[in-house]
Amino acid sequence: MATSTTTTTTVPVVIIGAGQAGLSVAYHLKRFGLTAGRDFVVFDRGVEAGGAWQYRWESLRLGAAHRVNDLPGLSELGLSFETADRSRPARDVVTEYYRRFEEHFELNVVRPVAVDSVFNRRADLVVRTSSPAFGDRETLAGLLVNATGTWGAPFIPHYPGAASFTGRQLHTNGFVDAAEFAGQRVVVVGGGTSAIGFLLELDGVAASLTWASRRPVDWVHTEHLDLEGASAAVAMQDEAARAGRALPSIVSGTGVPVSRRIQAGIDRGLLVERPMFAAIEPTGVRWPNGTFTEADAIIWATGFRPELRHLAPLKLRDKAGGLVVGAGSSWTDPRIFLAGYGPQASTIGARRAGRVIARQVIALL
Repeated sequence: MATSTTTTTTVPVVIIGAGQAGLSVAYHLKRFGLTAGRDFVVFDRGVEAGGAWQYRWESLRLGAAHRVNDLPGLSELGLSFETADRSRPARDVVTEYYRRFEEHFELNVVRPVAVDSVFNRRADLVVRTSSPAFGDRETLAGLLVNATGTWGAPFIPHYPGAASFTGRQLHTNGFVDAAEFAGQRVVVVGGGTSAIGFLLELDGVAASLTWASRRPVDWVHTEHLDLEGASAAVAMQDEAARAGRALPSIVSGTGVPVSRRIQAGIDRGLLVERPMFAAIEPTGVRWPNGTFTEADAIIWATGFRPELRHLAPLKLRDKAGGLVVGAGSSWTDPRIFLAGYGPQASTIGARRAGRVIARQVIALL
């Protein structure tokens, strides 16, 4: 219930998140004749443009992990991530390009705004937000596009003894600089590009490196994403989303492309993963065969889950563990769209999602 200090406004469409998916939807709504601020509003929790990329570590460069797709219409600004400066931090490039995109298309993103919850009040959807700049607000909307991505929902699997570890544990979204681990014994957990990137950065900085993965790493000997494998992975995501199941990992279907830098790491014995340890002890990890590896830090590069806590009052989650979503639309509540969820979160589906969802939004207005 709104309090006397809560400002209430009304807008036909609310978009939550100004990453790739949210900006893509907003762009297409503009193309269909809607006006930002009047017909739709974009809320973003970031202090500046760039989506989750603004939080990435300083040393990360474009091309070092999954590619950044161009936003629709970015070419109108004479910009493309394909030709962007790869000597600059990726977070700086993405932030600059996204900011210029928002300004050029007059998307009027409202930030920093945290969406605390979304719930029903009679026929309206109520989007409750808080912000150091704008205070507490309630926005009444007829339709909602959720484009919050995954960065705010890191996944760390449970392992016996984790709470007893006396060293440092952090997830991918807590990594800042390899120099923090100088002279330390580090265990990196995960079978994707983030784990591999950490190992390459920490090589020669950490005193020792141990790599553990829950599944064998599927090396793909090409520097580019295999489209056939990627399409199959996207299809698996789409099938899971339509069935309301928890979403499988994209990298588990595409494999990890072997660049020259990665191949060099394999050749010198750095990038050789071990099966997962059995337990964590105060000073390290215990392996299934009983051997022990001492560690000062454990980096969990174990992925993310869709960030959907704020939608919990709508009761969209299926008993199978996920949301039932097809073509970006919730099958439980047709007023709710999920941009960047499931197959749309991939490098293949993200750009296309904006137009598909925007067309459905226009049809319901």
